[in-house]
Amino acid sequence: MGLSVGIAGLPNVGKSTLLNALTHAGAEASNYPFCTIDQNVGTAPVPDVDLQRLAEILQPQEVTPTTIRCVDIAGLVPGASRGEGLGNRFLAHLRDVDLILHVVRCFDDPNVAHSTATPDPVRDVGLVETEFLLADLEIAERGVQKWSHAVRTGSPAAKEEVAAFERAVAGLRRGIPIGALDLADKERAILADCRFLTAKPCLYVANTGEADPLGEGPGVAALRRALGAECVLAVSVRIEAEIAELPPAEQRAFLAGMGLRETALDLVIAACYRRLDLITFYTIANEKLRAWQLPRGGTAVQAAGRIHTDMAAGFIRAEVLSLADLLEWKTRQALHDRGLVHTVGRDYVVRDKDVLQILFKA
Repeated sequence: MGLSVGIAGLPNVGKSTLLNALTHAGAEASNYPFCTIDQNVGTAPVPDVDLQRLAEILQPQEVTPTTIRCVDIAGLVPGASRGEGLGNRFLAHLRDVDLILHVVRCFDDPNVAHSTATPDPVRDVGLVETEFLLADLEIAERGVQKWSHAVRTGSPAAKEEVAAFERAVAGLRRGIPIGALDLADKERAILADCRFLTAKPCLYVANTGEADPLGEGPGVAALRRALGAECVLAVSVRIEAEIAELPPAEQRAFLAGMGLRETALDLVIAACYRRLDLITFYTIANEKLRAWQLPRGGTAVQAAGRIHTDMAAGFIRAEVLSLADLLEWKTRQALHDRGLVHTVGRDYVVRDKDVLQILFKA
């Protein structure tokens, strides 16, 4: 199971073009609003130099990187949460993702239509996020009704659910996202099943157009002031789509010529890992080397669960090898001879780039 992100924004801001740049999905991307009328999905392997180095040393029969899955939905307009434009059914596609990539147009071009006539990046962000708030408010209000009815019909334990949803409603009516509310852990657990949009982490992709590939224009600066520089990624989406069509060796030369250091895929993945605080671990079993994602602080049994629920349920122990040791000594036997293979229990906290072999009872 890899990283899943949803690509959202106003119509005609470059969402489908970004999807194509990241995943080669081949989604239609044209200069008119609502070119996308249903979700487009694309998947790309996460670039991983260390996985390649391990593969060269261990020579497995199969090598599988972890992935990023991108879901591009139709553009949102004011009133989308009530069915305007193409309706709020598209918002449902975002509820299952780990993170939202909010694409914001940061360039002027009279030849590219804009749904509000002229781009205003900070205002445009507010328009979309208002629709997220309103969509979540509708769900939270239904939650209050559902659990209040349960209390009235003889389930007094549902009072905790009522209180949690009432707090969500109160916050959303004040314009406060679910993720920013001061909630107790139990309240967050109660609300989690609703997969609120405003509870999800978000990154903002400032689409700078072709004239500003380094993101030095006023629109990007305004977004960074309003949202925080660490949350804003400056990407010339059209240029990145062109780069993505080149062979890897030519991509680097093209990037260097534009003064860029990394592709949009590299930039987005690195930002997603930081925002979600993810690490990578590896497994080698049955001549198959594979990379996996895990939230930082995750344990060995949680890592086993990322691979298969049966492995977590039957977890016995794990053997841990460090990436650095494997790169130095080349073989598992060499590490074993030097006492560098460590046996750990279910509560072991997995480190970034650990290589695990998990033993479990089927």
